[in-house]
Amino acid sequence: MAASRYRRFLRLCEEWPVEETKRQRDLGAALRQRVAQAFREGENTPIADPEACDQMYESLVRIHTNYYKNKYPRLKDTTFTGVTVEDCRMILATDILKQMEDMKKGTWRRLREKFSAKKPEEDSK
Repeated sequence: MAASRYRRFLRLCEEWPVEETKRQRDLGAALRQRVAQAFREGENTPIADPEACDQMYESLVRIHTNYYKNKYPRLKDTTFTGVTVEDCRMILATDILKQMEDMKKGTWRRLREKFSAKKPEEDSK
């Protein structure tokens, strides 16, 4: 029975898309990593709680197939702010978040230089 569970999880991992814009924050990559940890011995891995394993698989399938999105369709594809799904994806992309983090560092560094008696070269040493 563990072999069939393992194969089902592998099939789910193969079907789950990898989002390149969310490096190190992608649900598909995290799923692959967790499956590899949970089934270290492959098909021969003993499963302590088969019911919990099956429940986890079914929950992941519902997420993957957009079960609740289809069951409860939205009237509009925007949020209360008016931002579309594509805009949200762009904003949450790793590259954009990194740029925003760099902007924050720039502001912090400017403030620190303004109120600090030290020179910026001394901070980096």
